[in-house]
Amino acid sequence: MQIHAAPTRWTRGHGSALRLAGVFLSVTLSILCVGTFDRTEGGNNIIWLANGLVLSVLLLVPRWRWPLYVSVAFVGMVTGSLLIGETPGMSLLFNCLNLIELLIGAFLLKRRSTELPEFADGKYLLRFIGFACLMGPAVSGALFGIFQHVRRHDDFVNVMFDWVIGDGLGIAVVTPTFTAILRSRMRNFHLLRRRWIYLVMVVVVTIAVFSQTRAPLLFLIYPFLILVLTQVDLGWAALSTLTVAVIGGWFTVHHSGPLALATGVPSEWKKAILQLYVACGMFTLNSISVVFGSLKRTQNQLRQIASLHKLVVDNSRDVIVLGDLDGTRTYVSPGVKALTGWEPQDLLGKVFREMIHPSDLAEVEMAMRALRAGSDGGTLEYRERKRDGEYIWVEGSLRVYRDPATGRPVGFLNQVRDITDRKRAEEHLQSAYRAMETLVVVDALTGIANRRRFDEVLSAEWRRALRESRKLSLLLIDADHFKRYNDTYGHVRGDSCLKQIAEAALDVVLRPSDLVARYGGEEFAIILPGTDELGAKAVAEDICQAVRSRQLPHEGNAPGIVTVSVGCATMIPQRGKALQDLIESADQALYRAKGRGRNRVVVAGLSTMPRLEESLSATSLLEMSKVRTGGESE
Repeated sequence: MQIHAAPTRWTRGHGSALRLAGVFLSVTLSILCVGTFDRTEGGNNIIWLANGLVLSVLLLVPRWRWPLYVSVAFVGMVTGSLLIGETPGMSLLFNCLNLIELLIGAFLLKRRSTELPEFADGKYLLRFIGFACLMGPAVSGALFGIFQHVRRHDDFVNVMFDWVIGDGLGIAVVTPTFTAILRSRMRNFHLLRRRWIYLVMVVVVTIAVFSQTRAPLLFLIYPFLILVLTQVDLGWAALSTLTVAVIGGWFTVHHSGPLALATGVPSEWKKAILQLYVACGMFTLNSISVVFGSLKRTQNQLRQIASLHKLVVDNSRDVIVLGDLDGTRTYVSPGVKALTGWEPQDLLGKVFREMIHPSDLAEVEMAMRALRAGSDGGTLEYRERKRDGEYIWVEGSLRVYRDPATGRPVGFLNQVRDITDRKRAEEHLQSAYRAMETLVVVDALTGIANRRRFDEVLSAEWRRALRESRKLSLLLIDADHFKRYNDTYGHVRGDSCLKQIAEAALDVVLRPSDLVARYGGEEFAIILPGTDELGAKAVAEDICQAVRSRQLPHEGNAPGIVTVSVGCATMIPQRGKALQDLIESADQALYRAKGRGRNRVVVAGLSTMPRLEESLSATSLLEMSKVRTGGESE
């Protein structure tokens, strides 16, 4: 392990120096190879590698590092030129013009330090052709044309044109090729060890195409280049393209290959056509690479989405159900086992109706009909049967999903979650609410209805009596001299006294429709629906007797015990009469009872009925006295 780790650390520590050395060696060797390659054609190189190589490096490294790379590249260019026999003066001239050419293209193409070349992008490709392949060579070519015209009286246009064609096509071929090679860094070398045969096939086919002059078979090379691209990577495909350029150039300058068939075309144009052919091949590979890269990224994204979806679905407490609009399930997530005990495969192909509680089935079917009619979905609560037969409450979030092409509804998605605990909590809350409502209408001290409940019931009974034209009676009860009782015995005994008065009233008032309520302080009220004045007086007398029979001591009261006074009022509600009239009549009767000595019952006389003193016969009073004792009556 340590033997391999040391070189790795050394390489990382000297990476910048190694890259610069690589640029120097690559530029020098490219000039040596090309310089010795085409001597038979008078020094006109078939493809100038150095410029395209340096431009590809500049397009890949940050702009702030350009001075260092340009300096190293310039030294490599001068070194290579001197090695192939150029004079120092001409070497400096040519390479200075080359740098001008390269820097024009580099500055105009790489406008931001982080921008990387994208030759498959249409806009970038147009900029590359315009700036790097035309403008840069045109400027350098113009300068060289002026120099040659002044020095040797050469034709300015021809010199400039030759420079632009040679350098422009060279950059068009070499820059995309080396960019692909440098960006890939030949990472897929392990694939090459298994698929080296594809590169061999490119070499063999290229030699076969260019070694004969009988038929133009250039098109046979492209399929094998694409094969290298798809089976290995773009870097090796670019290297294969460069190999095609070298092999094709060798045969072309030796008057062999498909271009030799064009007998009327000058040699320089044949070289240009070959470079154009290689450049088109490189751009084709770049375009295919972009498409393949996009497909691979899409596949990776789909795999990630599918993996994430599976992770979420498998670990979600909610159950995901997919089905058609007829209600047949087509997918059920694994969470259904924890929820219902069913395995997902047990529910596939079955209709949802089989699992729904009969009482909730109509609501669920209505929701499905709404989906089929065009609704986007909704949320509903229903009971679903578990495997053991028990029903649980669930919440289903129904959503329709549509055909992406037509937009028509094709199925439903139902996200199901267990809400049994929530339903139980809601029931407990409802029970607590009902208990609270009971407390709101019950007097805390006596346990009977409070004033609020009294007002509600009296209003309801008044409206009922008005509709049915029947009598309604009201009793108002007051504890006699209760303030004296509190002063003598204290408030605790006073509270106990009020409780016993309430209990005495409850002992007498037994009908479910009657209501005993605490009216306020030491006052009580009793509502007697459908009761006439005789019945009301009889109830009042019984309450007075029930209180007296308890024999609660009261030194401040004349009888020496706790007694009550009662005011009775009876009315048949009519249009024009108000509920307040009944209450005031009972209150006035109570006032008269207290004014006449307390411990008695007084019945109010109303305009809708004769006065009690005039209507009650002596016989009726005698009969009531036989069943009640100890009370005084008017």
